[in-house]
This record gives sequence, C-alpha cells and structure tokens, in this order.
Amino acid sequence: MKKIHITCAILMYSVLSFSQDITGIWNGTAKLGEDKEISFIFNIKNIENEYVTEFSIPKQRVTALKPQKTTFENGVLLIDGANLGVKYEGKFNQTLKQFEGTFTEGVNQLPLNLKKGKLKLEAKNNRPQEPVKPYPYNEEEVVFENKEANVSLVGTLTIPKKSGKSPAVILISGSGPQDRDETFANHKPFWIIADHLTRQGIAVLRFDDRGVGKSTGNFSNATTKDFSTDVVSAVKYLKSRADIDANDIGLIGHSEGGIIAPLAANQTKGVSFMVLLASTGIPGSEISLMQSISMRPFPVPNEAEYERAIRKAIKIASSDNELSIIKKELTNHYNKTIAPILEPLVGNDAKVNEIIEGLIETRTTPWVRYFYNYNPATEIEKLKIPVLSLNGSKDTQVKAKINQNGIRQALIKGGNQDYKIIELENLNHFFQECETGKMDEYQKIEQTFSPIALKEISSWILEHVN
Repeated sequence: MKKIHITCAILMYSVLSFSQDITGIWNGTAKLGEDKEISFIFNIKNIENEYVTEFSIPKQRVTALKPQKTTFENGVLLIDGANLGVKYEGKFNQTLKQFEGTFTEGVNQLPLNLKKGKLKLEAKNNRPQEPVKPYPYNEEEVVFENKEANVSLVGTLTIPKKSGKSPAVILISGSGPQDRDETFANHKPFWIIADHLTRQGIAVLRFDDRGVGKSTGNFSNATTKDFSTDVVSAVKYLKSRADIDANDIGLIGHSEGGIIAPLAANQTKGVSFMVLLASTGIPGSEISLMQSISMRPFPVPNEAEYERAIRKAIKIASSDNELSIIKKELTNHYNKTIAPILEPLVGNDAKVNEIIEGLIETRTTPWVRYFYNYNPATEIEKLKIPVLSLNGSKDTQVKAKINQNGIRQALIKGGNQDYKIIELENLNHFFQECETGKMDEYQKIEQTFSPIALKEISSWILEHVN
C-alpha cells in the first residue's frame, strides 16, 4: 500500500505542477549575435476556457500581434502563430519557474526563455520626425468591411481641418504582417507620411493588415491578390464619406504594397492616381531569386551552382502540382543541393533536416506561391491613371534600376501618358538617408523617412488633384 501511496503522490505532483495558472504577462530576451538582443512580451489570457495570446516586440515597436492558437499541455506551451509566420514552443521548468524553448520565424530559430512579469523597457531610440499632439488636422479611428472575405479592417483616418471635401490617399504596406504605421526597426514610416500629407491638405487612410492589430482575418492564408481586395474595400469606404472627394482618391504602396496597388486599381474605377514606393516591376520569381542570393547569411562554394539550385526550387514550388508532390520534390532537391552546404555550417543532420523543413514550409505558403507566379508589370501595363514611382539608389531589397526599368516598360507598353519615375540618391528600402542600405542599418538611423522623398510625393499628388 505504501508503494501505491508514493505512486499516487508522484502522479498528483505531476498533475499539479502542470496545472498552474499561465495567464498573465511573460517576457524574455533572445540573442541575435554577440552584441545584439531582442525582447518579447507575451500576454496570455483565458477566454471561455481557451488560451488567447497577444505578443509585442518593444524594440521594433510592434504590438498586439495575435497568434491563431495557444495551448498548454503536459508542461509544454505552444503559441501557434502560423497566421503570422511565427511560433513559440517552450517547456515549463518547475524549478526556475520559466518556459524554456524556441521562437521560430520562417527558417530562423532563436532560443527564448520566458519568465512571468513585466519587462523593463529600454529607452527608445530617438525618432525626431514623429509628430506631437495637438495635430493641425483631425484624426479618427475607422472600421470598414471586406464583405466578400468576411474581414473587418481597422485603421486611422487623418483629415485636414477645412470645409468641403479633401483628396485622399490609402497607404498599402509591404510584405509580412504590418500594423497601420508599417512599424519596423522602431520606425513608423506610415505615420510620418500620413502626417506630412495631411498637413498639405490630403486626407490619409492607413490600416492594420488583416489579422494584425485590431483587424480581423487570417494573414497567413492570404495572398497579394487577397490583400488587393482589402484595398478595394478601403476605396469604397472613402467614397462613402461626405468629407472625401470621391474623384480624387489615390493609392500609395510600399514594397509589396506597390504590387498590390495596381491589382486593386484595376478592380475598381475609384482610383485616380498612384504612388509606388520601392515597388518591383519584374516577376516575383526573379525577385525571390535575387534576394536569396544577395541576402543569403552563409557562404557557398559555387555561386553558379547555388543560383541554379534556387531557380529549380522556385520552379518546383511555383508549379501547379499537388502540394504533397511539391513538398516531396523540394525535399529531394534540397537534400541533393542545399544539405551539403549546410552540413559543415550547422554540424549535424538533425539540424540540417530542420532547416530544410523550414525552407520547404516557407516556399510553399499560399502567399509565396502566388508571388512567384505574379508579374506586376502585367497589372501596371493596364493603368491609365497618373503614376509616380520612387526607388532608393541604395535599396538592397528591391534593386532600383532593374525594377524601375520593368515599371517604365510596362507603362510605355500600356500607353500611359502621365508617369514619373525617379531614383533617389542614397536612400534605402524605407527611404532613409543611409550609408550602406543594408537591413542591419535601419534601426540605427534616426531618420524615418527622407524629407526629399516626402516632398516628391506631396508635390506630385498636389499637381494631380483638383
């Protein structure tokens, strides 16, 4: 009997140790390198007997991201953010009272331990361009519906203080789940653009991507085409307002937003002008290839062979075959071409397999497969409205010359009579004045958006509205 009592005690302890209340705020810091760190804050709630999580990345000023599912079973916390392209999985350490696990984004994994309690926030970077209240214009939070997609989109509308109707623009964010300010690296470029344009007499609507912030919907299942229907819904919303000039509504798209904008404009007659910022003008498959080479974080023994391997991977992933067949073909292809490169870098087969699995998942999402097969020039060619295209000369993510040439040729082929294409010197992908244009430079720069670029945008728009 004594033995049974001991066994029961052990089982009871096991149950109790895993039934603790995990609701509340958890925080942790992951190392990105020898001298770089990034902190996370997870707010876990219990709503109708289900865990719901929101998480923030203070250093990047990203808040209220909503993973699709949270579970806690047998001491393992799983925060499934497949809708956002992320995941956290950690096992609870009863002795240290912390979760010990890994934060995953795409193929990147960071060891991350979470402790309960609030995070002591670092002093924020200086961002001198950010506006300070009171603003010389009106601001309101608005909600509009994409009824076909059953999505509610929430954003901010800034409107000049004047009588009568104002021209308006809709800001369209780049790739990845973005909030209404297109927050990145502690910068909020859409806030800066909205403030500048509204001071010039132009109303501006900026909104959280579907599934981000206060907007509903599932981000991970959406494609560039789906996002374009959200923009069409935004156009319809502005046309319904008495304080907006329905004949002067334009689109400003940054990066992926620049290929969403033409798709949206060609679905409605409600768009009268367009501004493309760091937009691409060549097929998505070519953009992906270029970025796979230029942004690769590891060396390869033979560049030509590596390029051929990436081209074939993209060809496999973008085919019309069943997804199971595509994943099998990619697995075989990566095991022959990429695994030999990774093995000496990571040291063991299990890690290599894990990285390859991540690569396959990344290359087969709905968004990526659509992107591979989408050529924005096809939609740009159809545009009969005025177009302004701006790219930075030091953009390392979207090369200016090859993409602006694609945009220019499409506009000429379509017979567009009113367009302007400018390569702005010494500006990066986010239109910051910079030294190198590389991604690790973004956060170090105090400037959020070049005044020269802001002036180009507002002056051109004012020339094209009534």
